[in-house]
Amino acid sequence: MSFPGKGRLVEESLHFNVETMEKISEKLLLQKGSPKTDRLEQITSLNLSKLGLKLRDLPVRLLSCLQSLERWDLSGNALQELPKNLKLPTLRYLDLSDNQMEDVTTLESLSSLEELKMEENLYITVSDNYKLMVLLPNLRIYNGKDVSTTANHLRYVYTENLRTRIHALWERSFHLPDPITAKKLSELETEFVNTARHQVKYGPSSVSDFVKWKVEIMAKEYLHSLVEPKTLRESNKTTDTKDNCDISTPTKRKKTPETSVSLAPGKKLCSDLPDSSAEDSPCKSQLLLKSKTFTENNCVRMSPRKRGTSPSTPGRGRPRVETPRTAAKRENGAQIKEEMDAGAKQRAIDMLPALKTQQPLSLKPLHVLQCHSKQDSSEDFSTQLWACAFQPLPPSSGGAGGTRMVATCGGDSICVIDCETGMVMKKYKVPGEEFFSLAWSTVLMSRGGGASAQHCSILAAGGKRGLVKLIHPRNNVAYGEFRASRKSLSVLRFNHHKGNYLFTGSYDNRILMWDIGGVDSQYNFKVVQLLLLETSATPLHICLPPTSPSTHLLTGCEDGLHCFNTQLGANSTTKSRSNEMEITFPIYEREDKDHDYHTVDGLSFLSDDIVASKNYLHGSIYLWSWSRTKAQRPDKKSRTVFAVVLAELQWANTEIPYLALNTCPGQVYVVCGDDKGRLWTYHVSHLHTGKAIPPTEVLEWPMPLRTDHSQMDGPSINSVAMDPELQYLVALSDKNMVMVWKRDQCSSS
Repeated sequence: MSFPGKGRLVEESLHFNVETMEKISEKLLLQKGSPKTDRLEQITSLNLSKLGLKLRDLPVRLLSCLQSLERWDLSGNALQELPKNLKLPTLRYLDLSDNQMEDVTTLESLSSLEELKMEENLYITVSDNYKLMVLLPNLRIYNGKDVSTTANHLRYVYTENLRTRIHALWERSFHLPDPITAKKLSELETEFVNTARHQVKYGPSSVSDFVKWKVEIMAKEYLHSLVEPKTLRESNKTTDTKDNCDISTPTKRKKTPETSVSLAPGKKLCSDLPDSSAEDSPCKSQLLLKSKTFTENNCVRMSPRKRGTSPSTPGRGRPRVETPRTAAKRENGAQIKEEMDAGAKQRAIDMLPALKTQQPLSLKPLHVLQCHSKQDSSEDFSTQLWACAFQPLPPSSGGAGGTRMVATCGGDSICVIDCETGMVMKKYKVPGEEFFSLAWSTVLMSRGGGASAQHCSILAAGGKRGLVKLIHPRNNVAYGEFRASRKSLSVLRFNHHKGNYLFTGSYDNRILMWDIGGVDSQYNFKVVQLLLLETSATPLHICLPPTSPSTHLLTGCEDGLHCFNTQLGANSTTKSRSNEMEITFPIYEREDKDHDYHTVDGLSFLSDDIVASKNYLHGSIYLWSWSRTKAQRPDKKSRTVFAVVLAELQWANTEIPYLALNTCPGQVYVVCGDDKGRLWTYHVSHLHTGKAIPPTEVLEWPMPLRTDHSQMDGPSINSVAMDPELQYLVALSDKNMVMVWKRDQCSSS
């Protein structure tokens, strides 16, 4: 005999008990989390696997207290979705394998995710996988595989194709109502979105669900942009910047600044090291230069720098016809600049670290190394060294601590040097190459076998051949290369927020943005070109604003300082772009037929807002405000704005170009070498316009001895680098010498 009424009562009672049972409590989170602590805010890893959890068991308010959570294991539960408004700003790894996930769009709020596991979720489709790659902008590892290339193709190339089709559908079949009313707009949106979902098709049928989902979102956004005038103007400006660029034939490369030898890459196929291994070659060098055991092949000296005393920048090749107009505009801009200086200067000072009252640092020479010699010759003083950079701190350090490993490049080799011991720990050679630039970054390495991905430091280097070499120094592997240009590469720079984004500048007047992805345990990798920036002259330096490295790029070129919009996404649809504006300086007023100050051969951020830059032939270094300069409206015809100068630093009078400056934001230092081997150091304790601020200290050339005990004159200092705490300062010369300076122990910390 059955009792329906009673049975129903029992079922309802059981249901009530399940609903009210608290599976996730603060006590459980502290028990399952690590490190062991009594505060939820300090938990970085959490294991909630195999607890039979459903959506209702995840208390959003409690979980949102996990503000430091980086790794979360939710595998083996019964989850169909996650709470839509869950905010975990530092979460990088999430394991949702062996669940019942259906709605992947609920993961959208976890925007910092870099690695996600979703195996053994029976209802997840290919379209769901595509949605995840679009919804999670930082996702690189999915189910143990590097998906960076596929994800960026979906985010940019695929999305751009859909956008083109949506715009074409609108132009062909729709128009805004007149007048626009809420009712008419609602009806139009319904009709336009439904039509787009059915008519806009792209890709295989297996991802049709993803296409419809994405098209619906984009169609609504596009219609709203048409209704909102401000959004419409921004969209038109970005879309119409450049319809199409001819990028098939690079222009003829300019003559070298040193001689008339062309720097065009060799026409024969390069015989570089096939995934060349690194040489382990520890060696130490003191101030007395001795013969080293380095192996190098002869290479043609093709330096991108100038010799001689001609005051005009080589290769410019044409008179500056805008000088009268520019000078006139300077007069009008002088008052604007003066009015802006006072407020901008005070805001900039407020942004400097609280080090202004401390004593300046004292640096002492420690090592001079001759580690890029041709044919292992201690008498090689002709190989020029071009770029150096300290290895970045690992993400786990949180920015604390220091680093003593510096990479240097010049001739056909790259060296990784321990600054404390003076040992060359790693060395990489490519016979016939001449390296002009290098850059460090941190990418993810997937290890397979279910193991989570780990961060690893890599080096990118390029030069005469137009090829980018990718190196993993820790494992002694030069794991790959790709062609970035048919011309020589002048500069490389990584995005410090997105370590897989690399910018390459070349002598065909282009800057390309690449996604180099990560690597797997077998060093497989993929490279995708994301953006092309057209410059009007050779780019010499690339700087990304510390607070917005994904939206703007500054490049110092032979014809000036230019700013580009590099934002990828909905409102930035042009893959090939010209400069957004040119930043001009007061020194331009003094130009004449014999003096052209437009070459910007030094560029670096001193703080989030203050930029240090140097103009060739100008015996000063400008400190100026990025935010105040960017806030100006560019001239309609010339696209120029005036740099809001905060101060000038007194520097050497020289006609030698390409002597690059560098900054140490943590210690508020600017350093720039000159053509006599001296290092001009500036502890920026105050800012004022007017008379140039003298250097805090000029470090004289340490006068090392040759093997025959004869002294060497000071060389030109091509490049300098400092670690974040300024424990070490490294300078590269045009006479094959790496100089290491160390902070005096008696110096203030």
